[in-house]
Amino acid sequence: MHRFFLSIEESQIQQLTLTGDEAHHAHHVLRLQPGQTVEVLNGTGEIIECEVRSSSRTTLDLAVKVRRSLAAFPCPVTLVQALPKGKLFEDIVEKATELGVSRIVPLVSDRVISRPAADDASHKVAKWKRTAIEALKQCGSAWLPEINPPVSLEDYLCTAPRIDLPLLASLQPGAVNVRDCAAQFCQNHRSVPRSASLWIGPEGDFSPAEIARIQTEAGALPISLGPWVLRTETAAIAGLALLNHELRTLRSAV
Repeated sequence: MHRFFLSIEESQIQQLTLTGDEAHHAHHVLRLQPGQTVEVLNGTGEIIECEVRSSSRTTLDLAVKVRRSLAAFPCPVTLVQALPKGKLFEDIVEKATELGVSRIVPLVSDRVISRPAADDASHKVAKWKRTAIEALKQCGSAWLPEINPPVSLEDYLCTAPRIDLPLLASLQPGAVNVRDCAAQFCQNHRSVPRSASLWIGPEGDFSPAEIARIQTEAGALPISLGPWVLRTETAAIAGLALLNHELRTLRSAV
């Protein structure tokens, strides 16, 4: 089914209207006609089934048929991702959205090359949000991740919320797999984690001093993603996929 996105404010009435790029896509790409059924997402867990009623050159009017809500995943996952150069972060945002993360934190660490100026940060966040919205529509998830402005490690460690299961992708000796970390948490706490995070370093990894701070101050456990050195965007996808699988396995076993 074709999916569109409206903000929470725009989606609370019975007669919804698509404008701008959404209306253009409906008209000129999908060529939707009155009577057809579509879905509208607002990123807050609601899926709205609608019927196309009428259209003009710049708008598409929809009548709401059914509203249903999907519960948020009981263990929200935060991706703390060292900011890569170029457009790689857009790819990471897209895949992280598809994998159901609840929050994405672009981290400016010692070895990060891309350091957006403060006046460019809001523009980048808006662009990343558009990428996440497109990914949301493609995969059919009902929850849009929160995307933070770029932040230094120092500032993030000062403000980061407490996380039950913080993990750090690592090539250090002694790093264990995600499954063992999750199982150990359940054994120690006699419950499943209620929040998780995954820290991914830049090309060349976090510096030794940064790794020490992330482990000490954020409590992150070093995990292995296999024997090979992965690019930062590959590590993010692989780590999130593994974490997603293990968290869902734990929940289904409860």
